Amino acid sequence: MHRKNRWKKAAAIFMAAGMTMNMSVFANEGEAEGQKEVTVILDYVPNTNHTGMYVALDKGYYEEEGLAVTIIEPTDGATATLVAQQKGTFGISYQEDVTIALTAQDPLPIKAVAALIQHNTSGFVSLADSGITSPADFEGKTYAGWGGPGESAVLEACMTQTGSDFSKLNMVISDGSGFEALGKNCDLMWFFEGWDNIMAARNGCELNYMECRQLDERLDYYTPVIIAANDVLETDPEMVSAFLRATAKGYADTIADPDGAAEILFSYAPDYDLEMLRQSQEYLAGKFMEDTDVWGSMKDEIWNNYSAFLQEYGVIEEVPAPEVCYTNEFLPQ
Repeated sequence: MHRKNRWKKAAAIFMAAGMTMNMSVFANEGEAEGQKEVTVILDYVPNTNHTGMYVALDKGYYEEEGLAVTIIEPTDGATATLVAQQKGTFGISYQEDVTIALTAQDPLPIKAVAALIQHNTSGFVSLADSGITSPADFEGKTYAGWGGPGESAVLEACMTQTGSDFSKLNMVISDGSGFEALGKNCDLMWFFEGWDNIMAARNGCELNYMECRQLDERLDYYTPVIIAANDVLETDPEMVSAFLRATAKGYADTIADPDGAAEILFSYAPDYDLEMLRQSQEYLAGKFMEDTDVWGSMKDEIWNNYSAFLQEYGVIEEVPAPEVCYTNEFLPQ
């Protein structure tokens, strides 16, 4: 539907933003005159967290709102920084990154405008036969992660609460091999249940899964979220509302028909295994609007709890007011 002849338009957007083009760029085909150009920078590569946006793109929901939307991957820095510099209209980020960005020495002028998933669907994993079933078992083990600023805080908190010594955990940077590294290069990793766990299971790898929000209720934070620059929110609120209206429709369709949505995502990201996408989308269909009647909505309690957690473990110095971090005002009610 909107899958062909995208590259010339996308390349122009990249050059205008001073960014390097990659191959995962998707835009509306044949935008009507007068449509407003909108660029969405993903947090990483396209995956089933993002499917609602691809559905909205594919079904023309953005065009109906007068928007010519292009979805790209980050190539020249963190998404939050790129959005703050307005090299993208919207970005996909995480509550952790937003909070840290807002409390940095030079705060980024950004705000979260929607939560893609209502609860944290991630946790620690080990091989099923490893005997590692709790943070109490982490001492003397090797954890492979991505080196995020809040990562060690989460591990320390979970281990401390079980009486184990965080200083006895060996932390290394993951080589990107995923579940295949378990039992070889490391004993522990941090996985997203709706993606990594499914991929492992499909490859015959049995895991012990320790869900973050079950280990500490403060770890039930928003990941991922849609962010925008404050200047964009202030100067073009109608565009922001239009984008979120169309996006909400895309996620509603994804929830109603996860198999069909997985096929749409596959058409934009054909290197994935379609059956894996279907399984992931089936899992996430029940997570996008879990415990809420309004897609994308967020709560002060969640922002405050996790910010207080980050402060307790020295990741941030002060807890930012939730209204500085996020807003629900642009969501369709």
